[in-house]
Amino acid sequence: MALAVAAGAAQLAYPLSNPRLLHSVAIAAVGLFLAASVTHAVVHHGVGWAAGLVVITAGGGLGAEALGVRTGYPFGQHTYAGTLGPQLLGVPIVVAAMWTMMAYPAFVLARRLVADTTALAVPIVGAIALSAWDLFLDPQMVAAGHWSWAQPTPSVPGEGGIPLTNLAGWLLVSVALMTLLELVLPGDHAPIGVPAALYVWTWAVSVLANLVFFHRPGVALAGGVGMGLIALPVLWSLWDSRP
Repeated sequence: MALAVAAGAAQLAYPLSNPRLLHSVAIAAVGLFLAASVTHAVVHHGVGWAAGLVVITAGGGLGAEALGVRTGYPFGQHTYAGTLGPQLLGVPIVVAAMWTMMAYPAFVLARRLVADTTALAVPIVGAIALSAWDLFLDPQMVAAGHWSWAQPTPSVPGEGGIPLTNLAGWLLVSVALMTLLELVLPGDHAPIGVPAALYVWTWAVSVLANLVFFHRPGVALAGGVGMGLIALPVLWSLWDSRP
C-alpha cells in the first residue's frame, strides 16, 4: 500500500509542480505506479504470474507502439519528441511501463466486476478500463510536448486534439492484451484494495487536475465519464461487500 500512496502523491504533485520539474514528476509517478502494480501482483499472485503480466502488457504495448510509429496503425500517425528518456524500437521505454502499470488494475478490476463467464466478458471490460485512462493520458502528454499527432481530427471529445483513431487503437490493443491475460493468467481471489485505489485515485485526481489546474473541462468530462464507467461500479462493489 505504501507504493500506491506514493504513486498517488506523485500524481497529485504533477499539476502543482514547477513546469521545469514536470518531466521528472511524470517519470516518478509512472515508476511508482508500476512498482505498486507489479509488487501487488508478485505478493498476491506469485512471481510467475507477475512476470506473465509484464511480458504480455509491456511487450505487447511496446510492439503496438513501435508498429504505430512506423506505419500509423493502429493508433494513427504520431511522433515522439524524444523527451521521455531512453527508447526501444523508436518508443520511449516509459510508454511500455505505462501499459503495464494501468493494465494490472484494469485487468484485476474487470475480473472483480464481471460475473459473466463468457470468453470475452473480462477482456472487454478490462479494455474499456484501460482505454478510458487514455482519455486523460494523451491530452496531458500532447500538452506537455512529449508526442504529437499528424492528423488530430476527427478528435476525441475534449480539448486535447486527440484523434479518434487513437482511441480505436487503444481499444483494439487493450482487447488483445486483456484476452491474452485472461487466457494465460489463472484467476484467484486476491484482495483488490490496492488495484482499486490506484484506479479510482487516478480517475479522481485526473478529473480534478483537468478542471482546476489544466483548465480542460472537456477532457475532465470525457475522461471522468470513461473511467467512471469502471471506477463507480468498483466503489459500489467494495461498499456492497463490506462486513
